[in-house]
Amino acid sequence: MEKLIIVGQRKLKGSVRISGAKNAVLPILVSSLLTKQKLVIGNVPHLQDVTTTISLLSEMGAESTINDKMEVEICTKSVNKFIAPYEMVKTMRASILVLGPLLANYGEAKVSLPGGCAIGSRPVNLHIDGLKAMGAKIEVENGYIFASSKKLKGAEINLPIPSVTGTENLMMAATLAKGKTIINNSAKEPEVVDLASCLRKMGAKISGDGSSRIEIEG
Repeated sequence: MEKLIIVGQRKLKGSVRISGAKNAVLPILVSSLLTKQKLVIGNVPHLQDVTTTISLLSEMGAESTINDKMEVEICTKSVNKFIAPYEMVKTMRASILVLGPLLANYGEAKVSLPGGCAIGSRPVNLHIDGLKAMGAKIEVENGYIFASSKKLKGAEINLPIPSVTGTENLMMAATLAKGKTIINNSAKEPEVVDLASCLRKMGAKISGDGSSRIEIEG
């Protein structure tokens, strides 16, 4: 059996770079779809899912740069494609996060089911049911979610489970919806709080993040 031997009683010193959390940065990157202004994100971790998300946004028409300090600048004002194809997102289940922002800001979205999974095998129904409650028309065909809406409207949504990505998706969509949205049984994880903080810096009116009830004024 392998074991670790740790010799103590020595003074620790030195420095180490701690990168940002992937689960926090992915929805923040996607939130750039909600505005035509440039979004700057610091301390971005160098991970495949981050690269895939940036590539996906670029495929839609976004412009982005990244420097040696791992700061990402992204602007989506030239986005003209509203598709998240299976070929790009088949290995990344967080791809479902583009559904809400695309629908809220552009009125349409075609998003591959996360990882190609069948509906029901993961709680994508939370995203779909929540967006339908806000007025979206959604169909699932051939492994894709087809969504459209003239203008989302605020609603009170009761999540059956406190899904992190479900909370994030609905919270992002609600920032551009007409009226107040309440998400009950919302996820309390730090990445939800980080996203809410980012959205507030972008001008959104959000309260209750970190609790089981989040309110968003659209």
